[in-house]
Amino acid sequence: MANRLLWADDEIELLNAHIIFLKNKGYDVHTVTNGPDAIEACKTEPFDLILLDENMPGLTGLETLTIIKEMHPSTPVVMVTKSEEENIMEQAIGSKIADYLIKPVNPNQILLTLKKNIHHKEIVTEQANSAYQQNFGKLAMQISDARTIEEWKEAYKKIVYWELELERADEQMHEMLKSQKEDANNMFGRFIKKNYMDWMASSRESRPLMSNDLFRERIFPLIDKGEKVFFIIIDNFRHDQWRVLANEIGKDFSIEEELYTSILPTATQYARNAIFSGLMPSQIKEMFPHLWIDEEEEEGKNLNEEELISTQIARYRRKDRFSYGKVVTSAAADKYIDTINSLSHNDLNVLVINFIDMLSHARTESLMVRELAANEAAYRSITLSWIKHSAITKLFRYLADNNYTVVMTTDHGSIQVENPTKVIGDKNTNTNLRYKLGKALSYNSKDVFEIKEPAKAFLPAPNLSTSYIFATGDKFFAYPNNYNYYVSYYKDTFQHGGISLEEMLVPLVTLRPKGR
Repeated sequence: MANRLLWADDEIELLNAHIIFLKNKGYDVHTVTNGPDAIEACKTEPFDLILLDENMPGLTGLETLTIIKEMHPSTPVVMVTKSEEENIMEQAIGSKIADYLIKPVNPNQILLTLKKNIHHKEIVTEQANSAYQQNFGKLAMQISDARTIEEWKEAYKKIVYWELELERADEQMHEMLKSQKEDANNMFGRFIKKNYMDWMASSRESRPLMSNDLFRERIFPLIDKGEKVFFIIIDNFRHDQWRVLANEIGKDFSIEEELYTSILPTATQYARNAIFSGLMPSQIKEMFPHLWIDEEEEEGKNLNEEELISTQIARYRRKDRFSYGKVVTSAAADKYIDTINSLSHNDLNVLVINFIDMLSHARTESLMVRELAANEAAYRSITLSWIKHSAITKLFRYLADNNYTVVMTTDHGSIQVENPTKVIGDKNTNTNLRYKLGKALSYNSKDVFEIKEPAKAFLPAPNLSTSYIFATGDKFFAYPNNYNYYVSYYKDTFQHGGISLEEMLVPLVTLRPKGR
């Protein structure tokens, strides 16, 4: 169906050549010669775009614009005028025009503004589809040729790039990319199986930057250079979510970004405690047994984070003054910001933000939230909406204004799970869907990464016969009992704890105020 245009101009007869040009391009053009007629036309039928002369006698273009916008706020209006006076332009822009053309206009100018305002999404989508098809083979080769963690990081960045580019693509493009991502995660799982235990036996120089390295290698050096550091950990934060937030946060900061590798399990109890302590989980349990909570204990697993930070600072014989805070609700965020000036004397301020992790859990438990975050694009969109409309935006603005260096990261990401794999364990086996630890676990070894000697992976072992298993790709563990109900309840939920690009390769971003 042809796009419908309304063109209001008191000299419309002089624009006949332009109107014929647009009709030949397939547009249905309706014309009027004054503001009241334009308003009446808008009352009776919808238009895809309105061209409005600013200098019409009687009801002016700006006055007409105001009335039309009250009736149809989402319809793009292009102001056409002979005047280049700054105040008129400002009034028009303030009234939320879509574009501004100076007379005499030529047909190609008009066609360009139509493409920008009516066809922009479909043009961008078509170009993205074409570009992805051309790069499909190149991405497939990049995935299949990845042999190092750095090559996997680059492959994952490229996958996320195309995910964002193809958000509005047709179903065929989505399926192609989804298939490539599944292949990538399966190959990444094999890569981790082959290399993870070697990393655990290696020195820092021979393995990737991991959870327990962050303070030593990314936080302490900044403090030593005299920078005021704010370390923000957004629980369960993925690289694709960071990419959609980058433009919003980047308004006030220059950005340096990288990915680091989360330890296994990619779960808060293990990965975040490793970040704050600078130790692997079994080392925490050995050196500070009162600060480690085993899986089978009902006590909260992350209640000792502030104490763990203190132990790391003391272990490196540092005297850094620091604060620790955790924000779970909007009210808590507001309260934190109200008292933030009192933190200015510290060398380091650490803040944990739990919104995304809460969203992930709520999506599993609430049908309404699952509908709102039906897929990964919606999940990203909610994350962006949160940062725009929560007190966190105010926090970042304050940090920029007060010349803080901000290091922002996460403890792990999450993956949308689809394929169940059966596991059998005793009553003491933990409940996580992406990793299990226990005695005499029964499972399909092809679907998991097994660690039968936890000590070699620096993992606590409650019993001598304890082993760990980690789901790879988009799999999740399901028990044979009540299997169908269990699978239908958890299928397509976002889970963490296992091995995937989304869970293990997570953002580490350094933000410095612009103009420092």
